Amino acid sequence: MTVTGERSVAIITPWYPTPRVPFGGAFVQELVKAVAPRCDSVTVYHCDLWGLPKDLERAEVARRSQRRLQPLARTAVRGVAGATVHYVPALLPNGSDWETQARAHAEWLTASLRGEPIPAPVVHAHVGIRGAYAALENARPDAKVYVTEHASFLDQVLAEPGARDLYDEVIDRATRFFAVGRNLVDQLGAVYPHHRAKLEIVANPIDFGAARREPPRRIRRWITIGALTPRKRIDYLLRAFAECRADDPDLRLTIVGRGNQEPELRALATELGLDDAVVWRGAVDPADIPAVLAGHDLFVHASRHETFGVVVVEALAAGVPALVSRCGGPEELLEGIEADAGAMYDVDESPAALVKAYRELTRRVEAGLDLDRAREHLRRRYSREAVADHHERIWFGPSEGAPQ
Repeated sequence: MTVTGERSVAIITPWYPTPRVPFGGAFVQELVKAVAPRCDSVTVYHCDLWGLPKDLERAEVARRSQRRLQPLARTAVRGVAGATVHYVPALLPNGSDWETQARAHAEWLTASLRGEPIPAPVVHAHVGIRGAYAALENARPDAKVYVTEHASFLDQVLAEPGARDLYDEVIDRATRFFAVGRNLVDQLGAVYPHHRAKLEIVANPIDFGAARREPPRRIRRWITIGALTPRKRIDYLLRAFAECRADDPDLRLTIVGRGNQEPELRALATELGLDDAVVWRGAVDPADIPAVLAGHDLFVHASRHETFGVVVVEALAAGVPALVSRCGGPEELLEGIEADAGAMYDVDESPAALVKAYRELTRRVEAGLDLDRAREHLRRRYSREAVADHHERIWFGPSEGAPQ
């Protein structure tokens, strides 16, 4: 494999869209869209976790077969923005600990590369325990290796002694180490105080291309976007929505996303008498999210924990006010613009917290929020252009004449 140009970049990631999971790792794909025009070439290596059979004999047969086939089966596909994408199956037993997962990702990437190093002079890995270790083990000796941590499950990784030690090694070996939010930086700094000075924040890029023509004056059409899993607390949102709708029967809620909780959430909506008020949109192509958001009056976020909160920024980029739980990442995103952007409420088991915040927000919306100010504030930090500028400076240094 030949890579030409000092501005060639390899992206190593365990999350990226595939035919099986078409929207997985969409934020990494957004970064590729943003940075590719600034590079000579971008090559993505997606190490995709494939579970092995529980039967040990069958699992070993699968491993041996894949080890023979992987170097022969490696193919490059054309990705977004002209990037080259390699899909690398990483075979290991389901339920493996985090250290085992990291070493397996590195092992299978080595097999796919036929033992040769990643040819790019700049390597950027996503997710510290899996993508980063695979990148460091396979980068060429003179390559600069950068890492960005996104994982909401970081506490689980750091709770395992083997993974915690390996993560220490990853931070030490990386050229620079980033996380998408302050809460992740603080979490890592608490576990690795000797690396605190090396930890930095770098944002995910957001599409600011489309917005509502006018700000909403009444917030009756709610929307939430996210996986239908316990962490997102859609059950909590449904209960709060039912209380608010008791005051205003014209309220409507659109739920965008899929997940293993969907059957019980649909049953809860029926139990609460919301069947005629809730629209279940399922999964939506990330490229369509801005238009879907712009067709609503209020984005509502009920998550228990977030490392960043991409969809919060997407909502405000679309000109839609946000009613958001204080769940980690969003507090940082909305710092200084909370009153302009909408409202926040504490994570609480009682829906009363969301209901109270909504009722207060309805009065403020009628008086007018400064959504343009909030949108511009976020655009300067999180737009594709801003994030691409940041990465370009990190990878290649400041351009001639560019501000330092």
